[in-house]
Amino acid sequence: MSETSIAVQAREQSGKSKARKLRAAGQIPAVFYGPKIGSVPVALDPRRLERILRQNGANALLELSVEGRSDLGDTVALVKELQRHPVRGDLIHADLYQVDLAQKVEVEVPVHLIGKSKGVEMGGIVDHMIREVMVSCLPRAIPEAFEIDISELDIGDVVHARDIALPDDVELGIDPDLGIVHVAAPSVAEEAPAEEVLEEAAEGEAGAAEPGEASGDGEN
Repeated sequence: MSETSIAVQAREQSGKSKARKLRAAGQIPAVFYGPKIGSVPVALDPRRLERILRQNGANALLELSVEGRSDLGDTVALVKELQRHPVRGDLIHADLYQVDLAQKVEVEVPVHLIGKSKGVEMGGIVDHMIREVMVSCLPRAIPEAFEIDISELDIGDVVHARDIALPDDVELGIDPDLGIVHVAAPSVAEEAPAEEVLEEAAEGEAGAAEPGEASGDGEN
């Protein structure tokens, strides 16, 4: 068995009760779709899918076999969407998209920052603005991730999408002028020194006492 192979079972039944029975049996409902096959309801083992994605990245090419649909044969798919339980975080549904290995696809590739910006040592703050970048390429050319070394970034420096080193067969799918990471300056709104705070408080008390003093003079 290949490290990215996964068997799914075609299913005809739908509805919440059927989905609960699937999950009780260690499976989850999923949809396998594409321009040549339409939409095929399937069931799969979420633990197997999680293992593949953990070991090979979110854009792993799944070698898919659909039990109960011999007309589909062995095919290749990408995970397009995952739904997780809002509390437990475990998988409850998946959308799988059939890909043609000879046709380009658009996918989002994670951006990882490496190193420590020298601007941080001067009080700067690293703002990782875009964490996934859309690219277009053949399925077998999908990068697992892009790494950006921020070691030399100073306060005010920006890395744009155009600065990402792309393989020759990968095209950027977003505005090249978009900022990916920025080292922002520290906040200029700093707290006043303690002695200034005390002086301001003293001045405020003196100003507040003046009306009372005048009133006291009038009473005498």
